Amino acid sequence: MEEGASSLSQSRAFYAPLLQAALEDDWKTAEAFIQKNPNCLGAQITKQEGTALHNAAAVKNTRFVKELVKRMTPEQLELKIKPSNCTALYFAAQSEIVTIAEVMVKKNKCLPLIPMDDIEFLPLYAAIKTGNRDMVSYLYSVTPIQDLASLDHINLLNAAISTDLYDTAHKILDILKPALVEQEYLWLSLEMLAEMPSRIGIKSQPSVWERCLNSCFRGRLCNKALMQASAHHLVDRLWKQLIEDNTYFSPTAVGYDQHMMKLVVEAAKVGNVEFIIILIRSYPDLIWQVDKEYGSLFHVAIKHRQERVFNLIYEIGVAKVNLATYYAEGGNNMLHLAGQLPSSDRLNIVPGAALQMQRELLWFQQEIEKIVPKSLTNKKNENGETPRDIFARTHEELQKNGEKWMKNTANSCMVVAALIATVVFPAAFTIPGGNNQETGIPIFLETKWFTLFLVSDAVAMLFSSSSILVFLTILTSRYTEKDFLKSLPRRLALGLATLLISIVGMLIAFSAACFLVFKSKASVPIRIIVAAPIVPISLFVILHYGLWFDIFCSAFCSNRFLFRSQNRLFNPSCQQRRLLRKLRMTIKPDIMKELRFLIGPKKRSPIETSYNQSCKSSV
Repeated sequence: MEEGASSLSQSRAFYAPLLQAALEDDWKTAEAFIQKNPNCLGAQITKQEGTALHNAAAVKNTRFVKELVKRMTPEQLELKIKPSNCTALYFAAQSEIVTIAEVMVKKNKCLPLIPMDDIEFLPLYAAIKTGNRDMVSYLYSVTPIQDLASLDHINLLNAAISTDLYDTAHKILDILKPALVEQEYLWLSLEMLAEMPSRIGIKSQPSVWERCLNSCFRGRLCNKALMQASAHHLVDRLWKQLIEDNTYFSPTAVGYDQHMMKLVVEAAKVGNVEFIIILIRSYPDLIWQVDKEYGSLFHVAIKHRQERVFNLIYEIGVAKVNLATYYAEGGNNMLHLAGQLPSSDRLNIVPGAALQMQRELLWFQQEIEKIVPKSLTNKKNENGETPRDIFARTHEELQKNGEKWMKNTANSCMVVAALIATVVFPAAFTIPGGNNQETGIPIFLETKWFTLFLVSDAVAMLFSSSSILVFLTILTSRYTEKDFLKSLPRRLALGLATLLISIVGMLIAFSAACFLVFKSKASVPIRIIVAAPIVPISLFVILHYGLWFDIFCSAFCSNRFLFRSQNRLFNPSCQQRRLLRKLRMTIKPDIMKELRFLIGPKKRSPIETSYNQSCKSSV
């Protein structure tokens, strides 16, 4: 044993120059070594029994690989490295350099079909997991996909889904033979898509910034839209294939309810509303799927604060009244779930504990309490707690943090407003240029710049004083739940608005005063000084834009835009139609045919019919 280990170490020491040359792309040194030792091309030069080709391909040395492959036999290209037991082509597939893979496959056309021994994944699988489209396209063209086993197809399909290569996923699905595949595997593919909300269009239309970027960089946004459209179509195909299999998806099938509910729950948890819409359009009975642990999909949406999913309840008419009577685990109705504190990632979608508390109150008081029947608003769960008890217990700490955050913000802003008032008040009586000694009238009284100075100074004074008063009312608030819902966010928005106006007024007054004093010396430095206030104004707006936007939305628009019907469940939205019209101008006609599913035929909502049928069957 010791002699064998020593011989191996001596062997690796002997091949060290070749290994170093392979890693450093030093072909001259490697060529000289190979000429002296022709048998080294297939030699195991590392502890993992890798060849020089394995190492050169791993570090992406294209020229080195080309020269090695010229001198190697096809059989030597099939040598594998431990512990993964994969060929050099597997490393080439991960390297994302297509030229390296082309050189190897040209020498040995069997390489694409040689898998890793332990898990039997092909080089194409490695390329798909890397996500490089060029490498995937090449290996797909040289791999006889139709000759692979169905399990290999499933592995490739799921890998393509995980790396957003939906065009490849569609190709694999075209080859896949459903009759030879257990539907459980296709179910796993759908579960993966259910957990990817952003992949299938979490937004129904591009944002303002995306539309601006689209005009300058049209291709990138179109690629994103095409990816979402392709993912949308893939979900549609997989789902229809599953529900058309009556042996697997029928009320009498084993695990029918569990499978259906698991898919809906996973999508509802992450807010994958587009995924849920696709499923319900083809199978409206999903609305009535109820689980003892989770309740309905709307119970899950409430618990995880997914308003986009919850908003679907406004599109099912009077059926929502019946759904509101369902219970989740522990005897919790919708209002009990709304009273529970959500996870931190859902709380943090708005900044500040005060705004988070307001959002929680919107869920509990403004929306869910209106939907749940009056008889259930004070209903106790299995722990003997009413919805109000749960809300008070779980949100006590958040309410305290909200009060602390609001007071700290008000104090900081009040200090700034007081400083502005301290500066602009004496400035009103310290006139730029001075006064006429005989009349006492300001020397620049008749100029427009003096009027601008006086007006902007007065604006800064008045609005800074108003800002101080507004923030003072925040500090003296009682901080009840009712205050968090409306008055506190609106006062904060008003205080920040008046503070911004006072800052702008102060800076404009500074520029006007500089121009009045130095207008006779209108040099470039003076002009720069006069224009300099644009910089702090811009910085203030840019750095606080996100906070300002969230505060103003929470203060004036939260209830209106957070919970509303978007008429998307059975009718495509106007935004989707506008997006499709934009794509039509930039995409080839043959590709547009693949995107027709975005609109689809207009249908009347079958929810009312399904609801009536369920009522009749229950009677």
